[in-house]
Amino acid sequence: MKRNNENLSIGDVLKDFVEKNNLEKGLDKVHVRDAWNKQMGPAIQKYTTAIKLQGTTLFVQLSSSVLREELSYGKEKIVKMLNEELGKKLIEKLVLR
Repeated sequence: MKRNNENLSIGDVLKDFVEKNNLEKGLDKVHVRDAWNKQMGPAIQKYTTAIKLQGTTLFVQLSSSVLREELSYGKEKIVKMLNEELGKKLIEKLVLR
């Protein structure tokens, strides 16, 4: 981060704060939840009861076994969509429960 006051944006200051305080993992967890809801839409969001990012594995709990079965066929595609939405390869594996 630039120490003098030349052209510092709020974004630069926030990014520096996040990095210095090791908050990136927590923000990633929030961003993953937002990406899931945005990419999967309100119908699937309604049946999603929990989303947890542990390392590079995303655990998603669904209240519908039928939906869980349907989504299990497209796990690789879902992981790719979520990583594209996040702008980085954050998720390597998806576990549906």
